[in-house]
Amino acid sequence: MRFVRSSKNSLIWNVSEELPADFEQYMQTRLGNVLDDFKQSLRKPALTSIRYNANKLQPLETDCVPWCTMGRYLDERPSFTLDPSFHGGAYYVQEASSMFLEQALRQSLDLSQPLVALDLCAAPGGKSTHILSLLSNESLLISNEVIRSRTSSLLENVEKWGHDNVIVTNNDPSDFGRLKGMFDVVLIDAPCSGEGLFRKEPEAMEQWSLKHVDLCSARQRRIVSDIWPAVKPGGLVVYSTCTYNEKENLDNLTWLSGQEALEFVPLRLDKAWGIETLEQGKSVGYQCYPHRVKGEGFFLSVVRKRGDPTQEKTKTKIRLAHPSTSDMKQLQPWVEGPDAQCFFMHGRTIRMIPMSMQNELLRALQSLHVLAAGTAVAEIIKDKLIPEHGLALSLKRRSGAYPSVPVATEEALDYLRKLPIQAPGARGFSLVEFQGIGLGWINVLPNRVNNLYPSERRIRTK
Repeated sequence: MRFVRSSKNSLIWNVSEELPADFEQYMQTRLGNVLDDFKQSLRKPALTSIRYNANKLQPLETDCVPWCTMGRYLDERPSFTLDPSFHGGAYYVQEASSMFLEQALRQSLDLSQPLVALDLCAAPGGKSTHILSLLSNESLLISNEVIRSRTSSLLENVEKWGHDNVIVTNNDPSDFGRLKGMFDVVLIDAPCSGEGLFRKEPEAMEQWSLKHVDLCSARQRRIVSDIWPAVKPGGLVVYSTCTYNEKENLDNLTWLSGQEALEFVPLRLDKAWGIETLEQGKSVGYQCYPHRVKGEGFFLSVVRKRGDPTQEKTKTKIRLAHPSTSDMKQLQPWVEGPDAQCFFMHGRTIRMIPMSMQNELLRALQSLHVLAAGTAVAEIIKDKLIPEHGLALSLKRRSGAYPSVPVATEEALDYLRKLPIQAPGARGFSLVEFQGIGLGWINVLPNRVNNLYPSERRIRTK
């Protein structure tokens, strides 16, 4: 992986030195004599961290994020836009504290088993790609975003990660009530007042107020209540925020425990991590503070829905349209393990998802606004199969099915800018690869090379 030095080595806190008075008073109550340590931490540069996609690039064993296997800190913040491997889904730029999600899933679930998971508030997709890296290939993730304008980044990041066992939706939490008892685990990374982002995103401080905290708390309670019926008895809810406020964190979970039958799932912490355990009666949560951990402010708690696990039997009224026999014969050599895949039509596009999750796909199509399901394999145009961009990024793409065009950094960047590139020896549809990582397709014609990189994703920086 190649990083390019940016004009700024790190993010510097660039706001007034005065915290909102009400916030500082509240944090004084929380932190006591270490408040000054907390305030000083906000005046230090924000750290830069990434999480590797181990299926595409193995990380160096240096500067590890201690609670995340594939998380790494960087000494400086490079220009990620100018690293082709970033566009190929080799890693995701993610704040280190939020990677603590990995401990919640590893310690609370048997990840080797087939599971159905939901990331309820998913954009831009960091936690969804993290979940996909932890789930088995026989599991399914539904990655949902409520706000339509934010779904484009979610769709792009999920596609880059290369997994086919994922469905991206655009629904309100209340819509999931139609999927009663479907999910083994639901992540609610709840919209919050953003107190934990004051260093990383100074505008969060400008927008903060006690009224905003109260509004967020009420909205979070509605979200948790709406999604609860969709959790299987015995299933988990992982609740997280990027704030410190008890109203948005433990108070909400204590309230939920008075409404629903649940139990808190304790997590084992290494003292060296610096993550604090919070308790309120029987409620338990975990808090990251920037003066104690190498990361920003983050809260997480895990609860289990009481009751015996049940298998919901549901009938669906819809049916999938499948590709023709001739189309299947042509595309099967493009995919690893095609017999384990369910190929289906979405308009003129052939998509694939694990056969084992076909019933869950039908339930999602019947009850939700599905934006994308599985991996886009090919588009049918004038009876010809045109390979889709999703296939170029897919972990299930069979190596050697198409000619490969290796490119160095500058030519890779030209390709990502959607400029013409050279393809000596290639013919027809060919895969552009940077250091073994698929970036996308070109079509090599007798008199020119067509760059098929998606226009809406082309990079515009020099």
